[in-house]
Amino acid sequence: MNWEKNGKDMKDDRIRSFDNLLSEVISAGICGKCGGCVSVCSANMINALKLDENGFPAYVRKELCLECGLCYMTCPQTHIVRDEVKSRFDWKPPIGNYTDVVSARSTDSDVRGVATDGGVVTSLLIHMLEAGHIDGAVVSTSRDGLTRVATVATSQEEILQAAGSHFGELPHLEEVGDRYTNYVSVIKYASRTNPVKLKKLAVVGTPCQITAIRNMQALAIVPSDIMTFTIGLFCMQCFEMNHLMEKEFLSHWNVSLDDVSRMNIKEDFILTLNSGIKIHIPMKEIEEIARPACLRCEYFANDYADVSVGGLGSPESFTTVMIRTIRGRMMIAGALAKKSIELRPGRTDEERKADRQGMISLIEEYAARKMARGKLFTEKVRS
Repeated sequence: MNWEKNGKDMKDDRIRSFDNLLSEVISAGICGKCGGCVSVCSANMINALKLDENGFPAYVRKELCLECGLCYMTCPQTHIVRDEVKSRFDWKPPIGNYTDVVSARSTDSDVRGVATDGGVVTSLLIHMLEAGHIDGAVVSTSRDGLTRVATVATSQEEILQAAGSHFGELPHLEEVGDRYTNYVSVIKYASRTNPVKLKKLAVVGTPCQITAIRNMQALAIVPSDIMTFTIGLFCMQCFEMNHLMEKEFLSHWNVSLDDVSRMNIKEDFILTLNSGIKIHIPMKEIEEIARPACLRCEYFANDYADVSVGGLGSPESFTTVMIRTIRGRMMIAGALAKKSIELRPGRTDEERKADRQGMISLIEEYAARKMARGKLFTEKVRS
């Protein structure tokens, strides 16, 4: 496959179906398990696809497939509509378009107590829900220990339960597809479905998940029309929890999985133990357990989100927030006005300016590192 083909190059080619996605992405080992392809299929009630027991897209019944190509075009690894998405968001190297970068935190001490960084994501979602900007949010919530599952949170309590970062695999978008099919009218016999309940969803996701959403929106296909706000997580890579044990990763640091209460990534990978002790692990070592799809990805700063967030560049208990779109600026301004979140206090204008430049420099550094790694991985695949 020519990894660099874009939408213009593909116009004269035949429509690609899920068979092509199987051979070019899934079998090639670069599927990010974002769930976008399954979401598109289930939201349109085709239901030819599912996620298998390992989280990879698979046929339910091949004869149901319409060979429409929507799953292939949605995939963030095929780059079919990459140029159009870049144009829509006025993308600029190296970290996309943005209007401001700030260090902030939740004003709610209960939120900060369960959040990984400053709790901005949690408080922003609660503010948007209470203000009626969204009907719910696609988030991940803890199931047992460090294992997390996707859910659509529709209350403050459910959003609070989802507080805290995760770096494992989570097919957010497949969950959206299922909920969309159940509640939103999309086809001519929509009257057979339940009444509309969710019209406006926020999605918190990794770069591959947010890119899949933007691909859907560029193609004007469901369920992207109900995904009205995106919060993108800074992301160097994700991994499966069992890889920590299979590769003796934690044992190398004399730690068991039961000892770990929290994980986070800033300038390095941070394990917080139940005892409160923090172990800082160099990012290079984390790459040894990263998924191949992550090693190919070139986006660290979640360039197409309304707001991108992470701990990188901010002090302890604060969140770095990149405001990228007009809608992103409106939501952040509203949360600040309602005092749901606050900027890092006690800073002069000159100090804030220096903070901003420091955060931007770090984000650009990590973005350049991930882009270089992605290009190197792609070259290895080609050869």
